[in-house]
Formats: sequence, structure tokens, C-alpha cells
Amino acid sequence: MRNSNRQWILKKRPVGDIKQGDLELVEQPIPVPGPGQFLIRTLYLSLDPTNRIWMSDMEQYMPPVQIGDVMRGGTLGVIEQSNNPDYKPGEIVNGIAGWQEYSVAGGAQKMAKGPAPLPAYMSVLGMTGATAYFGLLDLGKPQPGETVVVSAAAGAVGSIVGQIAKLKGCRVVGIAGSDEKCRHLVKDFGFDACINYKKENIRAALKRECPNGIDVDFENAGGDILDAILEQINMKARIVLCGMISGYNDKQPRPGPSLTNILMKRARIEGFIIIDYFPRLGEFLAEMSKWVAEGKIKYDTTVVKGIENSLSALNMLFTGGNTGKLLVQVSEE
Repeated sequence: MRNSNRQWILKKRPVGDIKQGDLELVEQPIPVPGPGQFLIRTLYLSLDPTNRIWMSDMEQYMPPVQIGDVMRGGTLGVIEQSNNPDYKPGEIVNGIAGWQEYSVAGGAQKMAKGPAPLPAYMSVLGMTGATAYFGLLDLGKPQPGETVVVSAAAGAVGSIVGQIAKLKGCRVVGIAGSDEKCRHLVKDFGFDACINYKKENIRAALKRECPNGIDVDFENAGGDILDAILEQINMKARIVLCGMISGYNDKQPRPGPSLTNILMKRARIEGFIIIDYFPRLGEFLAEMSKWVAEGKIKYDTTVVKGIENSLSALNMLFTGGNTGKLLVQVSEE
């Protein structure tokens, strides 16, 4: 066990891209669990686009992280010491312990060790998979034969969305940022087509790959990509607004997309946050575990070692440096 607890503290709210100095890595004593509490050693830290939202003081679904506080983040950890008879050393728990090596809690969600490796429970069998599952099926309502477009398709959520849409009998077109990512999505994950938005004219490519128009858009990118998609939606299309990562580092709000087609095509655009679906996670786990075990859903993880690399790793989300779920391995399993 280490003799100190390294933590990333929010020093100032980022302006534009996240920079060194916006957060600071500090060392504190390892916390001591009080009566009814237990000490958790963080194994994995989840890095997500929402981290950038939490750093800002914009309108959001949780209070922003306060200056001087430990950066918020989803975690998977192991109990090291316990003063709580319901939690035993060696048990695995998940929660939002933040960007630090150790934390103390009085309760946590226990996680039974299953056949899948632990990182799967931070990706396809965790909040990432649940976001894809509920967002597509509850809001997108894909029907056999429909065309589903997924932006940021090689990312943690997008790559799973596309595979679920294929299971539901849809034509699936991904949008990603490199030829290699596009090749991977088509060859390994079964997408029908993938557009490299950095190389192709997105409007022309969408016309080519979606000859029958677009019925469902699972939107992770926003910006120019969403603009192009909205021009080609079908009657009664559903736009599932999961994220708009292209604008998270903007210094000023961008001009909005043209919503004329939402009106003319009687489409529906709906945002959602996965915390609304927590009461239904059991339903998701039962279905997704089966799909993963049968090899019907595959997943990627990009794992960066060492909590000291968390800040530089986070920027991979905005430069396209990761494929699938981005995790920091904070300590050895």
C-alpha cells in the first residue's frame, strides 16, 4: 500500500482546451475510515466527455466540481480496510470516488466478479453500455430496415450503439475520425459503412451511405456533423442527443444548427442523461451480459496506466486518441 494519496484537484475552470495547471496533482495522507466506514483503493478511473462539463460552471445535470475539490470521476475500487460488517476487505465496489488513489465511504455499490474482465464493468457492462442501450432503444426506437447513423462511432458509447442497432435489423452508418477506426467498425463490429469525417465531405458521404435517408441519429458529436445529418433525416426521424463533444472546449457558444427540418419532417430531438435510468440497470445488465457472453456485442478499451497521466489522457477524448472506453488504471488489480 502507498503511504500517500495522490489526488487531482481542480485549480481553475478551463477556458477552451483543458491545460496543465487547470488541475493540480497533490499528495495527501491516506484517509482513515471512521466507524461504519471502509477504505477503498481505486483500481480504475473512468474518463468521459462529461468530465469537461463538470469542470465548467455551465448549466449541467450535477453541481459543477468546486475549485479546490478533488476532480469528480467514476471509479472501480477494492476495499482495503473496513469498519463496516456489510463490506469486507477484497470486495469490489464502484462509485464516483473521483480522481484519487484512495477514498473513504460508508456505503457503495458492490460488484460481483463475473466472467468478464474488470474493465468491462466500466464500459460495456457499466454506464457506457447502459447509455448506449437505453438511449438507442428507449429514445431511438429503431425498427428493422431503418437507417441508424452514429457519430463518434468508435468511441465507448457509439461503438456499442451501432452493434445494438445491427441486432435490431437496421442499416448502421458510423462517423469516425480515421480510416483505421472506420475499418475496425465495419470489419470487426459489423457496421454497414463508416465515414471518415476528417477526410470526406460529410454531406456527400451521408447521401452515398444513407440512400434511403436517416431514421435514427445517435448524436455524440454535435456541431457540423449534426448539421449535415439534420439535412437528410426522414419523416418522423428520432435524434437521440447523448453528447455534443465537438463543442465542449469552445470559448463561446457556436451558432445553432438549422432546425427547419425538425419541423418539416416532424422529427423528434430528445436529450437524456443516464442517471435517469438507474432504476432500470438490472434490465440492461441481464440483456447486455447475454449479448457479450454470446459474442454478439464486442467492445474496445484504451487503458492508460498511472493516476499521474489522467489529465493528459483525458485530452485523448477530444483529439480522437482513444478507441472505445478510456480508462486510467490507478493501481494493480
